[in-house]
Amino acid sequence: MKHQEFEHTAWRLESRRGYGSDRAGEKYRRYLETGDVPDDSKRPWCVNVRAQTAQGKRIERVRIVDAPPTWEQRFLLAAAAVNNAAGEDIRNLWRTDAEKAGLLAEDFWLFDSRRALVLHFDDADEYLGAELVEDPERIVRFCQIRDAAWHFAIRREEFVAQVASTV
Repeated sequence: MKHQEFEHTAWRLESRRGYGSDRAGEKYRRYLETGDVPDDSKRPWCVNVRAQTAQGKRIERVRIVDAPPTWEQRFLLAAAAVNNAAGEDIRNLWRTDAEKAGLLAEDFWLFDSRRALVLHFDDADEYLGAELVEDPERIVRFCQIRDAAWHFAIRREEFVAQVASTV
C-alpha cells in the first residue's frame, strides 16, 4: 500500500525516540551542526502531501516525545514546519501523557479507518518493513489510539514553546 492510496485520511503514530534513517541523513547532520533544518519543501513527500490535501484529503501525524526530547525528536519537531506548510498536520504528545492515555508504543499508519500499516524497527531504530493489517478488531484498536492521541496532541507551535520552556 502506498501513502497516496487512500480516499480520505492517512494518519500516523510515531512512538520511537529516533529513527535510523534520520540519523543517517545529511539533513540531520546539518541540524546538529547549525540547529537549522533546510527548506526541502520540493521533496517528493511534500509534493505528494500538497497534491493529496488539494483533493480534500487529510494527512495527520502524532509524534510521541520524551521530556526532555532526544536530539532526533528535536530534529523532527524542527523539520515538521516544512511538512505542516505543505498541508500535513503534525502534532506532538509528551510520552508521559501517551502512557497515561494507554497508547501503544507502536508506529503505524492508519488509512481511512479501514487499513493499517504497522511499521517494524530493530533495536537500532532501522526500518525492517511493514505489516498490512485489515483485521477489523485490530483496526478498531488503531482508531481508538488515533482518537486518544489526537485528542491530547499539541499543535507544533505550542509544543515548540513548551519544549523551549524546559531547556
